[in-house]
Amino acid sequence: MHTLTVLICTHDRRELLSRALASLDACRLPANWDVRIRVMANACSDDTLDWLAKRQHGIPLDFDHEPRPGKSNALNRALPGITTDCVTFVDDDHRVDAGYIEAVCAAFDRHPEADLLCGRILPDWDGSEPDWARDTGPYRVYPLPVPRFDLGDDCIEVPTGKAIPGGGNLAVRSAWLARIGSFSTELGPQGHNLGGAEDIEWVKRGLALGARLIYAPDMVQYHFVDGARLRTGYVVRKAFIRSSSVAQVDGVRPAAYMVRKALGYFGSAATSLTANRRRHYLVRLAASLGELHGALKNR
Repeated sequence: MHTLTVLICTHDRRELLSRALASLDACRLPANWDVRIRVMANACSDDTLDWLAKRQHGIPLDFDHEPRPGKSNALNRALPGITTDCVTFVDDDHRVDAGYIEAVCAAFDRHPEADLLCGRILPDWDGSEPDWARDTGPYRVYPLPVPRFDLGDDCIEVPTGKAIPGGGNLAVRSAWLARIGSFSTELGPQGHNLGGAEDIEWVKRGLALGARLIYAPDMVQYHFVDGARLRTGYVVRKAFIRSSSVAQVDGVRPAAYMVRKALGYFGSAATSLTANRRRHYLVRLAASLGELHGALKNR
């Protein structure tokens, strides 16, 4: 019998957490795996802890509280207590496919060489989002504040240098937790701010140590679409902060091309005659300035 922990870190989002847990409880469970859920409440001031204490149904669950704000602090408190063979990460604003747990366990069974697994993260569109959010044309907005990770329909090993998954749909053999070490507390969100890249840095550290990462397309999670985030101002701020974090993780250094790129995007935004074109170039401008900001920090 193999064992799996589903780990969720949460901060003051009890309604979304209940949605995530309901989707896990609806999952099909493999017969040869024992599955449990662990919730790490991070600096929660709402009724999350009381609600969890009253929960008496579904997959067995335990929880703890990390008072220091920051998702990395919550992860670093949770991971040393993992005693199962494997752990899979689910964000509190995700819901999982009904076959998710089966897919995680089957991938570990089929791929004994895999140290880490990643799967698809798809936007959980509900039809209320603006048209531009789903635009795939020349003036599409990227990165959107709704994460998306999809490497196609085939199960493949993800080589170093290819797209690195975030931690929202990542599974790890527990022996690697101590080898990779703690999540960076300098990166990652605190509360519901726009920080990030702590998960990408952690995965890259594991790959540098020799861990093998397998992409399993049947591991599907859906990311909640918050309409308040689908506004130009939010998307611009998110692009700046996320690009800065990624540049720091990648060790990017300042270069003249960054300034030229930013000036080009500024000119394109200033001369755009349509809202979609202007929005596209404003987000690209913010991302390029974020890259320069992160590079300057590395200097």
